[in-house]
Amino acid sequence: MKPVSFNDYANRYECVSMEREEGILVLTIHARGAIDKACVWSAKPHEELSYAFNDIARDRENRCVIITGAGDAFCAEMHPSIAGLKRFSEGNLTPEMFEKMDEAGHDGRHLLINHLNIEVPMIAAVNGPALIHAELAVLCDIVLAAEEAEFQDAPHLPNGLVPGDGVHVVWPLVLGPNRGRYFLLTGQKLSAREALELGVVNEVMQREKLLPRAKELAREICKRPMLAQRYARVAMTQVLKQQMLDGLGYGIALESLSMMAGVGVRKS
Repeated sequence: MKPVSFNDYANRYECVSMEREEGILVLTIHARGAIDKACVWSAKPHEELSYAFNDIARDRENRCVIITGAGDAFCAEMHPSIAGLKRFSEGNLTPEMFEKMDEAGHDGRHLLINHLNIEVPMIAAVNGPALIHAELAVLCDIVLAAEEAEFQDAPHLPNGLVPGDGVHVVWPLVLGPNRGRYFLLTGQKLSAREALELGVVNEVMQREKLLPRAKELAREICKRPMLAQRYARVAMTQVLKQQMLDGLGYGIALESLSMMAGVGVRKS
């Protein structure tokens, strides 16, 4: 079988752009068809990222991956078709319908697993608010944040949904069990500095310094022998993979039940 080549997948996606230099791949999440505008989360980036992570994982020429957002946000806005969730409040959602929804079914099971299947070090450069799928950033091995960055799990419990698509695994691991559960149950929003104090983020800096610092760290990592850096990532993500495999399917099932019960019932 022909090995995966960067040219095979680099320009395949509408919401994900990639560039690579000396083995350092920079993946930018952006608005559909607009590489300079911040991502508006919908089924499309959800689907594309699950496939993009798989492509990156299978390309042995990648030596380090930097993930960042376009514009002034990592991912802070949802498309109205998801944010409203009106179709789920009518009480007519079935398991078959849930499975067919890109963001809830197949892609929901593969997004984080494929992220963890990338066998080279990953650096997150969180350029602004990460309120939706912030776990894509904090699952990276090194997390850098701009001063303007914020972290939240906005789509789930604040909208009456079980936080079950992996965030229930990630945040108690990152914050600790009690802080993680508080974060998810209250819709807590952490500033970049608060995230630094809690160990979610490794460094905080001005936005214009973010990507240069990420590339600086990536170049330092790439000075190490290839197998050392690759196997370091494999070793450090093994426990994460085990917990994700144990909890992800069950969490998605519970989230689907909360959808079927009807959402959009948030009360202040």
